[in-house]
Amino acid sequence: MSERYDYVIIGGGSAGSVLGNRLSEDGNRSVLILEAGRSDYAWDLLIQMPAALPFPSGKSLYDWKYESDPEPYMGGRRIKHARGKVLGGSSSINGMIYQRGNPKDYERWGADSGMETWDFAHCLPYFKRLENALAADPDDEYRGHDGPIKLERGPAKNPLFQAFFNAAVEAGYSRTPDVNGYRQEGFGPFDKHVYKGRRMSASRAYLHPVKHRKNLTIKTRAFVKDIDINGDRADGVTYQRNGKMHHVTAGEVILAGGAINTPQLLQLSGVGDPEHLRSVGVEPKVNLPGVGENLQDHLETYIQYSCPQPVSQQPNLKLSRMPWIGLQWILGRKGPAATNHFEGGGFVRSNETVDYPNLMFHFLPVAVRYDGQKAETEHGFQVHVGPMYSDARGSLKIRSNNPKEHPSMVYNYLSTEQDKREWVEAIRVSREIMAQPAMKPYNSGEISPGPSVQTDEEILDWVAKDAETALHPSCTAKMGPESDPMAVVDPKTMKVHGLDNVRVVDASAMPYVTNGNIHAPVLMLAEKAADLILEKDPLKPLQIDYYRHGVDPADAGTVTG
Repeated sequence: MSERYDYVIIGGGSAGSVLGNRLSEDGNRSVLILEAGRSDYAWDLLIQMPAALPFPSGKSLYDWKYESDPEPYMGGRRIKHARGKVLGGSSSINGMIYQRGNPKDYERWGADSGMETWDFAHCLPYFKRLENALAADPDDEYRGHDGPIKLERGPAKNPLFQAFFNAAVEAGYSRTPDVNGYRQEGFGPFDKHVYKGRRMSASRAYLHPVKHRKNLTIKTRAFVKDIDINGDRADGVTYQRNGKMHHVTAGEVILAGGAINTPQLLQLSGVGDPEHLRSVGVEPKVNLPGVGENLQDHLETYIQYSCPQPVSQQPNLKLSRMPWIGLQWILGRKGPAATNHFEGGGFVRSNETVDYPNLMFHFLPVAVRYDGQKAETEHGFQVHVGPMYSDARGSLKIRSNNPKEHPSMVYNYLSTEQDKREWVEAIRVSREIMAQPAMKPYNSGEISPGPSVQTDEEILDWVAKDAETALHPSCTAKMGPESDPMAVVDPKTMKVHGLDNVRVVDASAMPYVTNGNIHAPVLMLAEKAADLILEKDPLKPLQIDYYRHGVDPADAGTVTG
């Protein structure tokens, strides 16, 4: 027998969690969330403990373990792409860093044809609706104070953070009290998806408080095979659960699987470039060549340093210390395990041709890679850096009509002159900051890439061999008007062009990646999309000033980049 729901949401990740909550709010509409991963159990330390963030990635229990095809400009390396295989999606395994992006990111969105209601003034009210920025002043009009996402800040009290911030000022950059407030450009403590020592995933914030609603059904381990499309409508969804195939009839189908799964599922269902679909045994149903194109991401490197003073978190990586650290967290949600350690960083312009920050820095008071590989030093620290709005573009294509086969992905990192130039600038700016007097008491030498890497060519060669994804895949089913042949999603309704009742609400709908971690923009996009889907009056645009380099009076007579 086929069940029927008003809304079937494919994906219980960041966007799906928001939609599940908002679309079921009035009790009048039946909502089904189909999540292919398992539940995000409260007892699962690797999900709930903030400092355990390196451990889920690469493990099949938590991670879909995608990887790129050989990257043509990175020596043929395959770049691993962790994606959350659990309720909450990647918000259950990510680094918990909350960055809205720069207001000018949304001005860029809004400048595209048909995208006028996605400018900063229209997006800001939705950021405020989702946030409970605990460190912000209650009268701060830039920040939200009663939303479901509780955000702690910093505290960045380790002396290494303060030395880093001071060094940035010595290098000619600025401090800023809140990178998500009036001024993003500058250095300071970061907001994080951590509340009372525990990960604040999207599912914890949006789904767990409302899972008792009678009109909301959440099914985990439900692997969607395809969308059943007839003409310009979707009849429903076919999915596999507990070894059996099921069909569910949908008033509307909403794809919220993220920038990899959403275009994959559209292509499997016959939506995409007809020539490609036929080549892999899929019957074309809707001609949308933009599905899977425009793939964007952030690439990043770790510049690691040895520290002569016993102030870093390096000793806490020892296996002998982990039982005590774990016990502190279990008993009181305290100690080194109660933070993500990405407590501060900054945004800068690496050259005078850009009008808002094109580099982001995350500072970490420990030298360790995402996979847990630690630097060989008793005490150490690192800075993560990379260009934020590269003009490199990739693509994603299914390899066959088998829904369980991972798609082909090529990101084309380092493929453009702009990208290469900004990578050289990123390393040079990082080293300039680390060479300032404020860092000298704590800096006993660069471990990686090391002093032998100096010329532009040597830097680019090192980046090609060492860089990793920052895990921000996006833009593969971009919003745009039907007149744009590469647009996939109508920005006024979130409907897929050519389909009456299929929508996309996730990072794939972004036209351009924002200049920071993308979890917060995805939450905002989903909050805004929920009102569009429900045909509610949108939140009133908030016309508010924000920092613009060269325009703010505070820039007069100062060096900012």
